[in-house]
Amino acid sequence: MTSRDPIELQGLRREFGSFVAVDGLDLSIKRNSFTGFLGPNGAGKSTTLKILTNLIKATSGSAYLNGVDVVKDPSGALVDVGAVVETPEFYPYLTPRETMRYIGGIIGMSKENISAQTDEILEKVKMTQWADKKLGTFSKGMRQRIALGQALLDDPKVIILDEPTSGLDPRGMAEMREILKNLRNDTNDLTILMSSHILHEVSDLCDRVAMINHGKLLVHDDIDVVKSIADYRGIVVRMTETPEEHVINRIMEMDNVVDAQRNGGNEVIVKIKGGAPEQEKLYMDMAGSGMGVYSLSEIDNSLETIYLDLIKESR
Repeated sequence: MTSRDPIELQGLRREFGSFVAVDGLDLSIKRNSFTGFLGPNGAGKSTTLKILTNLIKATSGSAYLNGVDVVKDPSGALVDVGAVVETPEFYPYLTPRETMRYIGGIIGMSKENISAQTDEILEKVKMTQWADKKLGTFSKGMRQRIALGQALLDDPKVIILDEPTSGLDPRGMAEMREILKNLRNDTNDLTILMSSHILHEVSDLCDRVAMINHGKLLVHDDIDVVKSIADYRGIVVRMTETPEEHVINRIMEMDNVVDAQRNGGNEVIVKIKGGAPEQEKLYMDMAGSGMGVYSLSEIDNSLETIYLDLIKESR
């Protein structure tokens, strides 16, 4: 099969006994995109990536990398692919430079090519000053950067990452995100698929997003398109006193209001249909309501809003 897309899943299904982790998943990842693969814990993200990288087999369906069937020809499918799936493990007595030499030899690179790429890659992952230190002394964040570095060996066209910032401290997370952002900006011919459940991370790094839950695809599109799919605006209403039930009911009866929920303390989150005119009318109605409203502000129609709504609808 020849695929137009570097990653393509067709009817992918994986069962663990009676539990269905991936349920008929169809997904095609565009060339040169950075796609965030989003879903709550247990949604099927890691299982999907393990099937793609031939760590486990699918129960049914197909997975292709650069047009090559992962099941029928795993070696051929993974030729131009770098991956970091699960917690990276290295020989603690090796240095980053020695690790690159070892892994490069396994994947069939020449010594000259390994040597030429190692310094460049270690600079990309910000590990140059530790190039000749033993990995056994490294923090988890440093080992994660080496894992990304080995995935970049031999200039792969596809990178698959399974929650690359998971378990890192805030500094380690920030460093990894900066590396990924630079990698995306510096490389024109690179397709990245990164699973995550950290919404602002995906929003900051990715240009496309695919959301799944219970092993099923919920949405897949450009991130700006996904952010715009909600048909309502969210408004934070702040009151002088904690709103009682009859106040919430009065808000619900106002024009264009589709929902109103207490948000702790004196705040109410109101969802309204429509655009700026409907929002203006709500402001006027609230101001003249005598409810003790002293502040109204719009919530950004963010990825988090869409994500939570889609996950809720798919339960």
